[in-house]
Amino acid sequence: MSKTPTMRIDRLLANLGYGSRREIEHLADSDRVVLDGRPVTDVSARIALTPDVPARMTLDGERLDPLPGLILALHKPLGVTCSHKETGALVFDLLPPRWRHRDPALSTVGRLDKDTSGLLLLTDDGALLHRIIAPKAQVAKRYRVALARPLKGNEAALFGAGGLMLESDDKPLLPAEFEPLSDRAGLLTLHEGRYHQVRRMFASIGNHVETLHRDRIGALSLPDDLGPGQWRILDDADIARLFAAVDSP
Repeated sequence: MSKTPTMRIDRLLANLGYGSRREIEHLADSDRVVLDGRPVTDVSARIALTPDVPARMTLDGERLDPLPGLILALHKPLGVTCSHKETGALVFDLLPPRWRHRDPALSTVGRLDKDTSGLLLLTDDGALLHRIIAPKAQVAKRYRVALARPLKGNEAALFGAGGLMLESDDKPLLPAEFEPLSDRAGLLTLHEGRYHQVRRMFASIGNHVETLHRDRIGALSLPDDLGPGQWRILDDADIARLFAAVDSP
C-alpha cells in the first residue's frame, strides 16, 4: 500500500496560489487559516494530502481550492486564446486569478483556436493530459460546423474513408465521421488533432468553415447549463467518459 504524501501547510497554500510562504505565514498569524475548526499556528507543520483537505481547511472562511489532480471543463467563448503569454483575452483570465500561480501549473488539454468555441479541458495532471492527447488514444472530438457553401453530399464517404492528404502534411488523415445536419452544417468527429484540422479538411474539398464549435470529447458532452466563459471541476465519472469510446470493448 502506497503511503499518503505529506506537505508543509505553507508550501501547500503557496502551491495553490494563495501567496508566497512568507505571505502564508502572515495569513496564519492573523488567524485566517483554519484547519479542522482551529486556527493554524504553525504553517511549517505537515499535512497528509488526502482528498478531504479542501473540506477541512479554510482561508478567510472559504474552503480551500482543489488539490493537484484538478481537471476542468470550460466553455471557451469566441475571441479567447488558449495561451499563457499571448496578448488579448486568454482562457486563463476566466479562472480565479490565483490559479495562474498554482504549482503544478494548469495547462489546456490541446487547444481551440481563437475563432472556435466549445468544450475545452484544463488540468495540472501531466499524465492525464498526455493520456488524452496521445495519438494512440484516439480520443474522439466532435465539432459542430457551419459552412459557407452547400455540402456536395460525398463528405461523409470522403472523410470516413481516411487517407485524405492536407496541404503541408506528410501523412494522410485517419478516418473521421461526418453527419450532415442541413445543406450547410454538420457534425464532424475526429480521432486525431492536427493544426486547424477541421478548417483545412473542408478547405481541401472547396468549402469554408464559417463557425466551429466543439461539443464533445470522448463521451463527455459540453453541459447545456455551462455558458460561455463558465467552467466546472470534473469528477471521476466525468473523466471516465472521456475514454468511454476508447475503453469500451
